[in-house]
Amino acid sequence: MDDMPVEAESHEAAEVLLVLDGHLELEVDGRPVPVCAGELHLVPAGAVHAVRPGSRGALVIVERRDGSGDN
Repeated sequence: MDDMPVEAESHEAAEVLLVLDGHLELEVDGRPVPVCAGELHLVPAGAVHAVRPGSRGALVIVERRDGSGDN
């Protein structure tokens, strides 16, 4: 994350965002959700989410591949 925003998006499957270092200024369904280093946030399937300006550090995103069907 480099202080730059990322446009809003949504996915058919849930997505897990894990902040390794720094902080994530997330917006989910229009509400701000700050996520600090060592924390994770589960974005529910279908939720509109965006990275707000000021997010900085390292982030891991875990999502299921489209059409996987596997658990």
